[in-house]
Amino acid sequence: MERELANQLEALHADAHGWALHCCAGDFSRAEEVLQNAYLKLAQGRTHPAGTSTFKTWWFGVIRYTAHEEFRRLRCRETLLGKLWAQFQGESHDPRPSPSRQVELDEQTLQLRAALSQLPPRQAEVLHLVFYQDLTLSEAALVMKVGLGSVRQHYERGKARLRSLLQTPDSDHETRLR
Repeated sequence: MERELANQLEALHADAHGWALHCCAGDFSRAEEVLQNAYLKLAQGRTHPAGTSTFKTWWFGVIRYTAHEEFRRLRCRETLLGKLWAQFQGESHDPRPSPSRQVELDEQTLQLRAALSQLPPRQAEVLHLVFYQDLTLSEAALVMKVGLGSVRQHYERGKARLRSLLQTPDSDHETRLR
């Protein structure tokens, strides 16, 4: 049983990392920490597959929940005094992109990322699960812990909104001329 679990986790690691990265809004170090904490939960026996969904769906749900826990924990630690102290010390965030982010700097990727960031969170989450993680809509519903009808609606609305955001002015002009 343990070996089978390890094989499943190993096969899903790259997808799980991508999902953790999405759940952490692209913060690579936080995504690694979230994924490590999810693995730790499993190793310590604090979570186990329920058997009501596929292993991948269950595992992505654990990662999503762990990311939410991490976000709440970090938000609680950020105090006004800590923020003021950092400002007083002159600490600032390095504006240069990380090496992994540097790869994303081509024009189409930036355009897609900008369009995705304009979507409501639920729509972006459904599109990520379906297109990047190859989940079905019913599996995405289980991961997100919402109804299938809700996921279908977020999926359709997200695709329509993304389509309208990605249309270039030139293609609109050409369409009108035809």
